[in-house]
Amino acid sequence: MTVSELGLLNILPILILVVWACVLLLLDVFVFPKREQVTPLLSAVGLVVALIYTIPQFGQPKEAFNGMLVIDGFAVFLNVLVLISGLVAVALSYDYLNRMGMARGEYYVMMLFSISGIMLMTSAADLIVVFLALELLSIPLYILAAFGRPKMESEEAGIKYFLLGAFAGGFVLYGIALVYGATGQTGLTGIVEAASGGLENPVFLLVGAALILVGLGFKVAAVPFHMWTPDVYEGAPTSVTAFMAVGAKVGGFAALLRVFMIAFPSISVDITPVLWGLTAATLIVGNVLAVAQRNIKRLLAYSSISHAGFILMAFVTYGDASVRPEATAAVLFYMVAFAITSFGSWAVVIALEHAEDRGLELEDYAGLGRKRPALALAMAIFMFSFTGVPPTMGFAGKLYIFRAVIQGEYYGLAVLGVIVSVISAYYYLRVVVVMYMREGDPETHSEGWLNLTTAVTAVGTVVLFIFSAPLFDWAAQAVLRMF
Repeated sequence: MTVSELGLLNILPILILVVWACVLLLLDVFVFPKREQVTPLLSAVGLVVALIYTIPQFGQPKEAFNGMLVIDGFAVFLNVLVLISGLVAVALSYDYLNRMGMARGEYYVMMLFSISGIMLMTSAADLIVVFLALELLSIPLYILAAFGRPKMESEEAGIKYFLLGAFAGGFVLYGIALVYGATGQTGLTGIVEAASGGLENPVFLLVGAALILVGLGFKVAAVPFHMWTPDVYEGAPTSVTAFMAVGAKVGGFAALLRVFMIAFPSISVDITPVLWGLTAATLIVGNVLAVAQRNIKRLLAYSSISHAGFILMAFVTYGDASVRPEATAAVLFYMVAFAITSFGSWAVVIALEHAEDRGLELEDYAGLGRKRPALALAMAIFMFSFTGVPPTMGFAGKLYIFRAVIQGEYYGLAVLGVIVSVISAYYYLRVVVVMYMREGDPETHSEGWLNLTTAVTAVGTVVLFIFSAPLFDWAAQAVLRMF
């Protein structure tokens, strides 16, 4: 088959990243003597080039590999988000790795491979591709989580993430096998056509979908598949945690949305109660356990779990065709709001972190409002955004999520969302109280790329709130291209 028949040009941004990562790996080993300075710059160049080729794809749906990959508005929206997230992650990593003595070129190569896996996940229209993308996304993250070696906590984080991730991947693979056994198809459109024509063993389809949900639930840190999150977030290098918090969620939710909304609408009556329970558990556990945390990385880990719950709130409505476009647009918008706020908050954490895990307790933030008022203001903005206080992106994101849930008539879930938002205000605002109302002399790092990232995300969290309607409209157009 020719290049045009395979549709390789349609997935050019993914190919650019994969090839560029391989080239960087060779250059890092054989060419660059000061690899810790050159490799991050070249990594950013690769991300920018991929982004330049990605943006024009919006509004021009295409396929590759006989429909196994679909490049539609949904995929392009998320690809733009993950490529920009990759640039932010590189900026956060540069100074941090040099300071911590972990600057090695393979770090950025692994990040590029993981980003290419996320992009593959957003376009996957076949369950086989979903599994391959999941592994391409995950394996580099396992390595990055242990990148702080010989630090024991980092090695422990890497092995925990690897073992539990492999276990979750087994669930996905077994689920795919059952779905294939029920329908004789692995393509998403083929599955829904086979299901609509009647199945000999419909229970296989249901169990297979449930197992896929378990595997992807692990990736997005939904309860009860969240056990790895606090330990891995705490043990991994903070720059890795920042990227993982956003990238893994984007990839996991991209697969959940596309697979369930295209392939499994016929079993939504059976799956929806399970999703309702998962969502409620994720919201409650994430927010309640965050209250007891004194370590900022563990607090943000449970915060990440709770935000997965808010995204799942809209996902619960996937069986209602009239609400589905609105709910999916709300999910896309919320992921943008979460990405900006999350990267900003992790940038502040990096600014206060020192060697040997110093600067990671809440008490270490005491006096920050007096010593570094700009940094404290940025952190306060991020905490308000996580809480859902206007005028921040977090408020707009929750507004769209709640609107979709109410349109789907899941009023109990909406009430639960309001209750846990009130609980979250306690631990988010506690950070603000410590910064401004406790005496202390925190040690902070003032580094160029770190300061720029903090400033841009803080301003973006507020300014993009003003333009939240156009951004939501773009998300809605992406959804319309999908259905």
